Amino acid sequence: MSDFQRDFLRAKLARLPSMPPPHQPLQEFSRITEDDEYDYEATDEVPDSSSVSSASSTSTIRAPYQPKAPNTYTPIPWQAHFSRHLHLPSRSSPTTIFSAYLTPPTSGGPLFITHHGAGSSGLSFACLASEIRKVLSSAGILSLDARGHGETVTDNDEDLSLTTLSNDLVEVVEATREACGWGDMPDIILVGHSLGGAVVTEVAKSEALGKLVQGYAVLDVVEGSAIDALQSMQTYLSTRPSSFPSATAGIEWHMRSRTIRYPASACASVPALLLDTADGSPRPWHWRTDLAKTQPFWEGWFVGLSKKFLEARGGKLLILAGTDRLDRELMIGQMQGKYQLQVIPEVGHFVHEDAPEKVASSLVEFHKRQAPLVLPPKFGQTM
Repeated sequence: MSDFQRDFLRAKLARLPSMPPPHQPLQEFSRITEDDEYDYEATDEVPDSSSVSSASSTSTIRAPYQPKAPNTYTPIPWQAHFSRHLHLPSRSSPTTIFSAYLTPPTSGGPLFITHHGAGSSGLSFACLASEIRKVLSSAGILSLDARGHGETVTDNDEDLSLTTLSNDLVEVVEATREACGWGDMPDIILVGHSLGGAVVTEVAKSEALGKLVQGYAVLDVVEGSAIDALQSMQTYLSTRPSSFPSATAGIEWHMRSRTIRYPASACASVPALLLDTADGSPRPWHWRTDLAKTQPFWEGWFVGLSKKFLEARGGKLLILAGTDRLDRELMIGQMQGKYQLQVIPEVGHFVHEDAPEKVASSLVEFHKRQAPLVLPPKFGQTM
């Protein structure tokens, strides 16, 4: 090529627009550490992280474009989704106060009682509570903070054994009944996510609430996959930030890491996962629950879960983010028609936070199927 040709091409190229920078590889986002500045665009693609609860990770979808705005991740107060915040004293321990969020049922509607997973809080079900009321306006929702989580304070916050958590749930239901002055309890649908799924299954199996329980729903937890996921839990815990400069930064991290994928859910639930230590440091917001300390209880939560789920009395609903989670025992049970299975694709492990509208519709439909069938009177009986 002659010098004239080279000069001609250089002049042409100089007038072309500059090329965009190459796409940043996903590997660079595989570890989200304390040094992140939280000033990313919401369109960043990152790999799906395992949840702060104890079940396996799920399939991922690309986040929709959201323009960067300073108030995108403003915390949403509990009053936006519940009518009351209860502080219930324990009968068995004078120093224990259970925290629970309540919207009472009306006109004979059912009461959905929810239990969150490890590391979450009762506000994990905030958006779901509102969506349930949109589908069934007479429904009530009671969502508790387990011991060691949210605003519940006990004499031993570190005792997270399945037996203790199950007894706590029953005690909260009884305390709520007294606080609200209910003579007769409404029909109950138990709903548990991850660890909470193990708790509600234990309560249903023990029949501690008697015939009040119409049925129980377990969200995205299966014994086999949950136990497998425990092997990598410590690795996951070591990769997440130990503190944040603000509650808003905590919300933003949950969205960026795709732990939660629906902004409204993250804004309602994440602030309750953090405590402002006001220690004067630039990152004073720390995790409310130290999940690493719960390791001695992990296997006890999930071993035998599938068997108990299939054997407990009452209607059974299993909502998953993917069919790959089913273990052999549940696959056989599904083929035998022992429970109802609902698969919601393109969501993460926090299926009820990522798709509250779909989960609400499934739960209300499940409740309607459990309601007793009222037959018309036989011919001649009305004469």
